[in-house]
Amino acid sequence: DKQVQDINKGGYVIWESKGKPEIILIGTGSELDLAMQAAKRLDKEGKKVRVVSMPSCEVFESQDDAYRENVLPSSVRKRVAVEAAWTDYWFKYVGLDGKIIGMHSFGASAPADKLYEHFNITADAVYDAALSLK
Repeated sequence: DKQVQDINKGGYVIWESKGKPEIILIGTGSELDLAMQAAKRLDKEGKKVRVVSMPSCEVFESQDDAYRENVLPSSVRKRVAVEAAWTDYWFKYVGLDGKIIGMHSFGASAPADKLYEHFNITADAVYDAALSLK
């Protein structure tokens, strides 16, 4: 299966709408579920969405330019990354036009679901961010 092969490349397309993507949602780990929920909702509304799983940015960066461009085409500038931890790193992948859903501060301690709710790390937040992109 192609996805099984691509997981070893650090980042890969896990799901996409039919047709050329107009929005890319990027997630890792448990945040990937939020990206998928938002993508399915956007897809039902006629948006062309791609969801990229990025378990290892370092390994993804070691791939050749053609592979990276295939996963994250530079022509698609509407991008949202979902990251519960360090968000600044993701600007590299979403660019100046994109958005990042996640914690932008440190020191909070609580069960994950409470932190996600407190910091608005939700499928609704990913959906709203994607729709807000120009």
